Amino acid sequence: MDCASEEADIRRALEPISGIRSLNFQLGERTLRILAPEEQLPAAVAAIRKAGYDIEPIDGLKAEHSDGEEDHDHGYAESPWRLALALGLAIAAEGIEFAGLDGTLWKGVTFGLAVVAIWLAGIQVYKKGIKAALHLKLNINALMAVAVTGALAIGQWPEAAMVMALYSIAELIEAKAADRARNAIKGLLALSPTDADQLQADGTWKKVAASEVAKDAVLRIKPGERVPLDGVVTKGNSAINQAPVTGESIPVDKAPGDQVFAGTINETAELEFRVTAVSADTTLARIIHAVEEAQGTRAPTQRFVDKFAAVYTPAVFAIAVAVAVLTPFLLDLTWLEALYKALVLLVIACPCALVISTPVTVVSGLAAAARRGILIKGGTYLEEARKLKAIALDKTGTVTQGKPELVDWRVWGQGDEESVRQLAASLAGRSDHPVSQAIVAGLKVDARDVESFEAHAGRGVSGTVEGKRLTLANHRLIHERGLCSAELEAQLKKHESQGRTVTLLADETHVLALFAVADTIRETSKQAIADLKALGVTTVMLTGDNAATAQSIAQQAGIEDARGDLLPEAKLEAIKEMQKRYGVTGMAGDGINDAPALAQADIGFAMGGAGTDTAMETADVVIMNDNLQRVAETVRLSRRTHAVLWQNITLALGIKAVFFVLAVFGTATMWMAVFADMGASLLVVANGLRLMRGVKDAHPTEANPVVKSKDPHGAHAH
Repeated sequence: MDCASEEADIRRALEPISGIRSLNFQLGERTLRILAPEEQLPAAVAAIRKAGYDIEPIDGLKAEHSDGEEDHDHGYAESPWRLALALGLAIAAEGIEFAGLDGTLWKGVTFGLAVVAIWLAGIQVYKKGIKAALHLKLNINALMAVAVTGALAIGQWPEAAMVMALYSIAELIEAKAADRARNAIKGLLALSPTDADQLQADGTWKKVAASEVAKDAVLRIKPGERVPLDGVVTKGNSAINQAPVTGESIPVDKAPGDQVFAGTINETAELEFRVTAVSADTTLARIIHAVEEAQGTRAPTQRFVDKFAAVYTPAVFAIAVAVAVLTPFLLDLTWLEALYKALVLLVIACPCALVISTPVTVVSGLAAAARRGILIKGGTYLEEARKLKAIALDKTGTVTQGKPELVDWRVWGQGDEESVRQLAASLAGRSDHPVSQAIVAGLKVDARDVESFEAHAGRGVSGTVEGKRLTLANHRLIHERGLCSAELEAQLKKHESQGRTVTLLADETHVLALFAVADTIRETSKQAIADLKALGVTTVMLTGDNAATAQSIAQQAGIEDARGDLLPEAKLEAIKEMQKRYGVTGMAGDGINDAPALAQADIGFAMGGAGTDTAMETADVVIMNDNLQRVAETVRLSRRTHAVLWQNITLALGIKAVFFVLAVFGTATMWMAVFADMGASLLVVANGLRLMRGVKDAHPTEANPVVKSKDPHGAHAH
């Protein structure tokens, strides 16, 4: 099984069997995974053999780790020198014919050269063709076997040899080109090192196989090395290039407590980290597995083409028979001329270009997306994304950063600014509340000792700093203590109308300072919304936060419709309403609390999927980083993919239509028909592979390393 038409044969044989839940074909590996109850296995095996194919069961370990190049008979595809010899013999036979050398000897030589060339180039074609014919399957191999045999029978020996040699060579080239798309994701496997530097019990370091490293082991990576497994940094600070996982080429600073992912590149300093996933469960491994599963599903256009080809091939075969029988009467041709035209039609009838155009294009699109950090779960979603009319966006972690930051602060009254900063940071540093931590991070000063520290649940904290009793609390607690003035209330109302959380620092008699904390909008969100609007996609923000916060963030991002105070069930109802109002509707969220809405949406986008199992499982499209611009990229890629699909279908059918007319009414020859058919195949493959153009540099490799320098301000330049 090495082409899409053969996959279709097997699929048609298996689909009628009850109990089979899914079929996952991997043409690059020549494997099929069947999901069904075990008792259905004998029926499945019998159906495959009845369709004319032998099977070789593969045990689970080999199926997971085989590179697809072992223990499989690829036939002539593995014998380029054999094909070159066959082509040379065919050319020699054509040369004798062209030179007009006659006589029994030369005819014998010509016949011998032709037969040997056909045997060298076409033995596998004949084997498959005979099997297909015996099972009444008019696939490409059956058509070629009939056409070449017919050419031999009517004395067109050199042409028969040339047809088989050219066909087999074109098949080889086509297979190599198609494998570029099929193996695009597998190339990611090479990004993960095969060994790792592991800390031993005696404190020494030892190189071990990455596949043997267990969870919680401690590994070390030096600058320039790739991360072998997923983990959490325990020691060191460095910049990591995460392009293989997230598609972002700008390095991310890592410190103790931060996640690192297998296949990413350590750039500036040595790091130690604790392993959180074994080699088979890393984020990179899950990406590869998900895309392989996606390749096994068929897009709508592919299903259409398969159905069309199933009707088209027998129809053209019937026309060829009609040409052989009727043209001697209608066009005053000899029987040999009529038979020759019929054989040319058989060669033209090969649906190879048509059938291969869709899977190669879809897989190229999936690969292009994955290399940009966009994991699309199947060809269906790749094609359907172009129809997106509206998309609902969760606020926290999607439009915004997902964590509070200190966005404004001011001294209230006559206090010293530096002293107030230290007092506030001292109290906030004793609390683990996210708002307090945001204040500490924003003030960036050394804390002082705090005595008699006390936490007020849901309100704030108190403590004594350098003999002064202080409180760092919310509006409510300060108001209850009678420390709010009309002027202060007005200032607080202004901040709260913008969706900010205000914390106040006060002593026993006065408010000393106020600190405004908010979940800030991502730098990329505004441009992402503009990109979606330019594509004609309406954006709506759905959030559980209060309406004031929702309106504030929506205004900053450029979203016109923002709905706050929504529970998960309300978000679900909002998606249903949008589907009725706009049509095809997407949902972008974090993949956890937005699960009902993601499931209801026509296409669910999970944000920040790197390292998140839930996001990988619930959404149709996973954005591996938190960049909302990837949603617009998905829509653009979907539109490009759809355009390329129909370009390929038009190209394949157009070339066949031209040669069909030439075959019946003109002077088209068999080898010209082969050139046309396989030329069309190569054209559609090359056109499909264009989708991967422009993303190949997303992954630095040893041959194409990240070039790094520092500007005068210390920022990395790439």
